[in-house]
Amino acid sequence: MRIEALLLAFAVAQPALAQPANAQPATVVVSPDGPVRTIAEGVRRAAPGGRVLVRRGTYREPTVVVDRPLTLEGEGWPTLDGEGARELLRVTADRVTVRGLRFANVGRSYTEDRAALRVVRASGCNIAGNRFDDAFYGVYLAEVTDCRVTGNRLVAHATSEAASGNGIHLWSSRDVLVADNDVRGHRDGIYFEFVRHGRVERNVSAGNLRYGLHFMYSDSSRYLANTFRANGAGVAVMYTRQVEMRGNRFEAARGASAYGLLLKEIGDPVLADNAFSDNTVALMADGATRLVVEGNRFARNGWAVQLQANTQDARFAGNDFLANTFDVATNARDAGATFAANYYDGYRGYDLDRDGRGDVPHRPVRLFSLLVANHEPSLVLLRSFFVDLMDAAERVIPALTPETIADARPAMRPHGAGPRGALAR
Repeated sequence: MRIEALLLAFAVAQPALAQPANAQPATVVVSPDGPVRTIAEGVRRAAPGGRVLVRRGTYREPTVVVDRPLTLEGEGWPTLDGEGARELLRVTADRVTVRGLRFANVGRSYTEDRAALRVVRASGCNIAGNRFDDAFYGVYLAEVTDCRVTGNRLVAHATSEAASGNGIHLWSSRDVLVADNDVRGHRDGIYFEFVRHGRVERNVSAGNLRYGLHFMYSDSSRYLANTFRANGAGVAVMYTRQVEMRGNRFEAARGASAYGLLLKEIGDPVLADNAFSDNTVALMADGATRLVVEGNRFARNGWAVQLQANTQDARFAGNDFLANTFDVATNARDAGATFAANYYDGYRGYDLDRDGRGDVPHRPVRLFSLLVANHEPSLVLLRSFFVDLMDAAERVIPALTPETIADARPAMRPHGAGPRGALAR
C-alpha cells in the first residue's frame, strides 16, 4: 500500500519536475497557410504571458480582442485589413505588447470613434514599431496607465475634419509615453484630453488638417524635441497647468487662424529652447498665467508673439527675434509681460560699455502692429516709407505703444537660442 502511494505521488509530480523553473509559454504561430490562420485564433490559443507570431500575409477578420497579457508580433509586416468597415484590434488586458504589424483600411464613421488599435482600461501596454495606413483613428488609448506608444508610423489622407480622426488619441489616462512616432495626414496628429503626467518626445507630426498636437485638460505633462510642421492650425495647449515645452520645432503653420503654438487658459507653462519659424503667428498667449519663455528662436514669422490682454505674469528672457515682420503685438495698453536680455534684429541702440547689452531700452511693439490689429487692410502699407516714418517717430516719443512692454537692456548679439544638445535634431 505504501509503495502504491509513493508511485501515485511520483506520477503526479513528474510533469512539474520535467518543466524547467524558468520555462516560457510556447509561441503560437499564425500564417495564411498554417494550422492557425487567424489572429483571433492565435490569441485564443496563447497562454497568458505568451507570444503570438503573425507571419506575412493579409488578415481580414472581425475585430480581434486581446484579453490576456501577451506579445503580438508581426514578421514581414503582416497586414490587418479592416476593409473600410471596422476596428482591427482591441486590447482589454494589462501588459500587452503589439509590434511589427501593419493596420490598414479602418473605414470612417460618423457615429463612433473607430480605431485601428484601441486599448481600454489597461496598464503596461506597449505599442511599438507598427504601421498605420488610412486609419480613421490610429492608436486610441482610453483610461490606461503606464503605457508606451513608440516608433510607429501613421499615415492618412484626410480631406475634411468631420470625416477624419486623430493619429494618436489619449483620453483619461496617466503616465503615458508617446515617442519617436511619425504622424501625418490626420485631423489632429497627437491628441491628449484629461491626461496626467504624459510625455511626448521626438515625434514628427506634419501635414495634419487641424493640430499637430492638441492638449486639453492635461496637467503636469512634458513635450520635448518634437517637430510640428505644416499643420493646418499648428499646435494648441488649452485649459492645462504645469506643462513643459522644450526643444521643439514649430514650423510653417500658415493661415488666418494658424499658430505655431496657441496657449489658451493655461497656468505655469515653461516654454524653453524651442524654434519657431515660418509661421503666420509663432506664439499666441490667450489667458496664459505665469508663462516663462526662455531661450527660444523666433525666425521669419509674421508675428513672433501675440499677447492678449488676459495674459498675466509672462516673462520673456534670452530669446532671439530674427527677421519677423512683427516681433511682439498686443491688444492691451498694459500687458502683463516682462522682457529681459532678448536679442532683436531691429534694435537700433548702442553698447557704450561693451558688456554685450544695449544701453537704451527697446520697445518690441511697433506702432504699425497696433494699426494692423485695428485695421487689418492697412497691412498693404507694410515696407512703405510712411510706416517707417511712423515707427521711427514712435520710438523717439512713445505715445501709443504699451509703456510696460520694453526690454531695458537687450542683447547686442544673438544668443544662438533654440533646441540644444540632445534636444537638437
